[in-house]
Amino acid sequence: MAITPRFTRTAAIVAVGAVSAFGLAACSSGDSGGGSADGEPVTIEYLHRLPDGEGMTPTSEIVARWNADHPDIQVKATKFDGKSSDMILKLETDVKAGNGPCLAQTGYSEVPQLFVKGLLQDVADEATKYEDDFSAGAFSAMKVGDAIVGLPQDTGPLVYFYNEAEFTALGLDAPKTLDDLTADSATATAAGKYVTAFTSDEAQNWLAGQSAAAGDTWFSTAGDEWKVDAQGAGSERVAAFWQGLLDSKQTLATERWGEGFTAALNDGSLIGHIGAAWEAGFLLDSLDGTPAEGQWRVAQLPDFGAGAMSGPDGGSGVSVMKGCEHPAEAMEFNDWFNTQVDDLASQGLVVAAKGSVETPEKMLRQFGGQDVLAELATATENLNPDFPYAPGFSTLSKMNETAAAAVAGTAKVADIFTTAQDTAVASLKDLGLPVAE
Repeated sequence: MAITPRFTRTAAIVAVGAVSAFGLAACSSGDSGGGSADGEPVTIEYLHRLPDGEGMTPTSEIVARWNADHPDIQVKATKFDGKSSDMILKLETDVKAGNGPCLAQTGYSEVPQLFVKGLLQDVADEATKYEDDFSAGAFSAMKVGDAIVGLPQDTGPLVYFYNEAEFTALGLDAPKTLDDLTADSATATAAGKYVTAFTSDEAQNWLAGQSAAAGDTWFSTAGDEWKVDAQGAGSERVAAFWQGLLDSKQTLATERWGEGFTAALNDGSLIGHIGAAWEAGFLLDSLDGTPAEGQWRVAQLPDFGAGAMSGPDGGSGVSVMKGCEHPAEAMEFNDWFNTQVDDLASQGLVVAAKGSVETPEKMLRQFGGQDVLAELATATENLNPDFPYAPGFSTLSKMNETAAAAVAGTAKVADIFTTAQDTAVASLKDLGLPVAE
């Protein structure tokens, strides 16, 4: 996918913040050539948060294969045991001190602000060499304006999970449109079931992803200024859909990470869920060994008004940190590592790279033999390719508070998107970035 022309000015905007943050100059991406100038092997450090759990292909094993085949480019991978926010603090400290890693795992929504703060470097010349290896939507998530700071690793496109046996008993099929899902909600509620859950604690990424699926773009540029539009036609459709279900009590209003969601899943009252693709790795764990084991399936997100399109809810890439002395070699490894699709899938990732992936035995069992990862790969291909994040996106967590108020009846779902709009504008201004009014 070509770099979108209307974002070319954004790099100039964020560069002001990047230069003022640490005063670090970016290393040239052309200073490489398969080994250091003195003939010694190049060493690339990679900091990650991959789980490396039981039954997974360990990151160390994947990296060892690379090192065996690339004696001139040796990679040292280190697992960070801690929260993502703590890892970001470590990276900021280390980069400022001049001893940061060459590569680090970063969440897509974190990328713009990390670039503004001077933690990441632009490696667009190298990244575009590998662009065709990844889905367009995932690749665009590593862009900040016309800068590209690394390569995507995993994705979180929204999909629809549903209990096929329960749907069949109610005479329902997997919904294809929002109208289908609205009608299914009424049918299910009459039978004491829910085909959706309104999860207020996930509103920030979950509803943003639905707006993207409805065709919206929240962040763009107008001349030299950022433009924010979190209240577009897509957001309006999303708000109207959920407001209707909340008003009619035809959705399960519960926190995604609270006890209510799992309890409803286990007692069979929740038989459908709009969720991120990465939930497939654990969503149904509590149903193992029960009559419901193997009854669930995953389908594409219903059409939110923009056709076969999904939106992002999470995911991360591998960024090149400012100060990396060998960015070309780092990006060569970056592409290789993130195209080891079966190894990464074993880690529970929905890989951003193109290519067929073998669905693990656990998923086959839990989803009744369905080739789940093939379905999720389709969702990844259907990601809105024009939904970049902006610096300060983390502050939009205030949407969760407004969503809780919507559940309580003291706010409307539309107010959640107003919160997103107002918070995003204020955050950009607080960062010293110009915003178009």
